[in-house]
Amino acid sequence: VPALATERRFAQRLRQCLEEKRLLDGRYQLQPVPGGRLALPVLQEKLAQLRLPPEVPCELLRIQEPVPSRAARRRTPGQKLREELRRLLGESWSEELERDVPHAWHRHGDLVLLGDDSFKAEPWDRLGSALWEAVASALGARRVARRGRVMPDGMRSPSVTLLLGQHGWVEHVDNGIRYTFDVTKCMFSPGNITEKLRVASLPCSGEVVVDLYAGIGYFTLPFLVHAGAAFVHACEWNSHAVEALHRTLLLNGVRDRCHIHAGDSRQLQLRDVADRVNLGLIPSSEEGWPVACRVLKKDTGGVLHIHHNVETPPAPAPPLSPELPAGRGSPEAAGAGGEAQHSTEDGGKETPGATRLRAEWQRWAEATATRIRGLLAELHGRPWRSSVLHIEAVKSYAPHVHHLVLDLECRPLLP
Repeated sequence: VPALATERRFAQRLRQCLEEKRLLDGRYQLQPVPGGRLALPVLQEKLAQLRLPPEVPCELLRIQEPVPSRAARRRTPGQKLREELRRLLGESWSEELERDVPHAWHRHGDLVLLGDDSFKAEPWDRLGSALWEAVASALGARRVARRGRVMPDGMRSPSVTLLLGQHGWVEHVDNGIRYTFDVTKCMFSPGNITEKLRVASLPCSGEVVVDLYAGIGYFTLPFLVHAGAAFVHACEWNSHAVEALHRTLLLNGVRDRCHIHAGDSRQLQLRDVADRVNLGLIPSSEEGWPVACRVLKKDTGGVLHIHHNVETPPAPAPPLSPELPAGRGSPEAAGAGGEAQHSTEDGGKETPGATRLRAEWQRWAEATATRIRGLLAELHGRPWRSSVLHIEAVKSYAPHVHHLVLDLECRPLLP
């Protein structure tokens, strides 16, 4: 950082002069330097504008490790980014550019992944690599990439551009598991963290698991590292994800307990091996249901974890009761706040709309159980039972569309 060093008795005069000319760099403190002098940090881009009073003796020097000011230490990364960009653009800064600066981003190690709507205004293009170096500096990163739309290629391949750096390989730690992948070639979905935590808590000790859509190991690794699965067959057709999964298994020391089946899981040749099958594909894993039935152990069955996006139409407004004025419910049905509420089976409370959502989810789960039961009976030539163990709401994708996971227990009926 460039700084002007002067005797302490002149420091206040020099500081006032630099502040008036807006040359002082407020990110750093004034700090002592050898010779009993004091150094005042100045803005690199404003050095050419220095016109100082001759009665103030000073010299220009470089401070290798400047001390951040108190104000700088309190700033959020977003504030640091905007201040850095304002300095970079100077008089070209505008409200339009302010709106174009991202407010959120994903961090993977030393790489920052920006959203697809970041820095699209024309003036940013003129800055070239200086823009991405400023972004990296402000956000404490070394590499910068920008996400595009997911490619419609059946593999959910990302459209990511590396803006600063030599490669896209990153490491991400999630629930004590180290994932490694190339952000320019593989997706990482932080929105599934609740389901990954749930999978990690499942009682899988001694079980064989088949993960039909393994990706980079979102669920394969929780099954192995935390849930105690004895062995996992991981199926994946994206070659980039297969490479990432291989590296991740090695990173976590579980490579010997997993076999990677590269290719289309619909062509999987496994039979009669699984105590548990994970079908983590959305919007629907339905194409994998026949495969899941084939890999389940034919004599004992097991549990299927079926992912699906379920659409629920908005609930119609309830009809008004003729006995009560509009806007009021019966005292028996009213909660503490005066709103009508409905008890759930777990003792909690939910609104009438949520009750209808639960009913929609239950209907989907029961229909799925019926389909799976039919597939198993046809496959093995004898009746099976299928029981809904649990319905997990992972997240909502849009109004009235929810990513659900059905835990379905499937067992052959004894003759």
